[in-house]
Amino acid sequence: MAALPKKKVSKARRGKRTLAHGFKPAELVACPRCGKLKTTHTVCPHCGYYKDRLVFEPKEKTKVTKAKKE
Repeated sequence: MAALPKKKVSKARRGKRTLAHGFKPAELVACPRCGKLKTTHTVCPHCGYYKDRLVFEPKEKTKVTKAKKE
């Protein structure tokens, strides 16, 4: 028979223990097509390509300006 814990481990105690593992920032790589940074194994949000294949056509960015009061 395996050993069993005598009491429940609280969320705070568990969190303190796992906090030591730390966080890694997302790895960014340059898109081979447009050269802008993107996360690995994802579609480039700037040009819409993934592995030399067009996945979506990116929309043109529109500049938002405030309406003039007359």
